[in-house]
Order: sequence, then C-alpha cells, then structure tokens
Amino acid sequence: MSSVSVQNHPDRNVIRVQLRQNIVLKEMGEAELADLESELVVVDCHKGDALLHQGVHEMEQYFILDGILKRVVANQQAKEMILRFAAERDMETSYAAWCLKTPTPYSIVSVTKARVAKLPMPQWIAFLEQHAAVKKLFEHDVMFVMSEIMAHTITLHLLDAPGRVHRFMRKHAELFDRIPKKELAAYLNLSAETLSRLKQRGKI
Repeated sequence: MSSVSVQNHPDRNVIRVQLRQNIVLKEMGEAELADLESELVVVDCHKGDALLHQGVHEMEQYFILDGILKRVVANQQAKEMILRFAAERDMETSYAAWCLKTPTPYSIVSVTKARVAKLPMPQWIAFLEQHAAVKKLFEHDVMFVMSEIMAHTITLHLLDAPGRVHRFMRKHAELFDRIPKKELAAYLNLSAETLSRLKQRGKI
C-alpha cells in the first residue's frame, strides 16, 4: 500500500472535495479542514489489504475516499465474521478500543480497490479535543455504528435468509451490487450458493 500526504498527492484537489463530503468532516470550516489535512496521508489499497489488524494497540483513524472496507473479527480457529461494510463518505475507527486502552477487537480490510485518508489515533484524539463540534458528531457516528452492528447481529438470529437479504437491500441498496457476492453472503451468514439461488428464484 502506497501512502502520500494530501498536500503532495497528485489528486489533492479531488481528495479535498471528497474529505469535505465525509460524514464526520462535512460540517467543518476551511481552517479546521486545513489543520486536519496537514496530518493526513492518503493510502491506496488493493482488494484484501488489511489497514488494521485485530489484536494490535497501534491504531489509526480512516476516512474513506473511494471503495469499500469491511470490519471483520476472527476467532482462534480463524473463522471470520463480517461486522459491517463502509464506503465513500464514511469512516472507520477503533476509537472505543483506544479509549478503553484495549487491543483492537477487529480488523479493517479492503473489500475492493480503495483509497483512504488516515492519521494516527493520538493525532486524531488531539484534533477532537480542540474541535468540540467535530468530536460530538464523530462520537455520535461511533455510537450509531455500534448500534447498527448490534442490530445486524440480532437479525442474523431472528430473520430467515430472504429476510436478511431484504433488510440489507433496504438499508444499503447502494452497496448491494458493489460488494462481491461471496463477501455479502458471509456478512449475511449465508452460503454464496444460497444467495445465488434466492436471486434466481426471484426471492430478492
């Protein structure tokens, strides 16, 4: 994965527009964004690249500029569970683990070719402490994501296969055709064959 500062990036003008569209950064003023931009580096990821590994203490804050990331947790037998997908204008973080001083409870991996802007968590925390409105918006988004993951985990037990797919299509219609079907099936706790069969039968 290559990384370049925003200021030195050949696509810096496009990147600045993308940062201004981010769910956490969109309310920020020009001066605040300029402060943050000086801390950011832009990383281009290939499909399958891990930005963050489960169980580490060195953490970063990620703003997704292009592509799709997944948050995934694995047990000791390497069996994986996908907790969420995140795409452009969204962000990824391990803020809760940082605050609790615990290792990261999940990995963050690129599902598709992706581009993210990132900075080390200590710098992001320092930035938040100086910008109360951004901190409030960011912490709200962190809590929203956690509640979404909890709701998804519950629906894996309560809904049948078509119900799980319909719920995803209702909540994340824009991602349905962009996520590889193998990844989507894993997220919904289905086999890729079951997902394909539901589509062929017109159930989804």
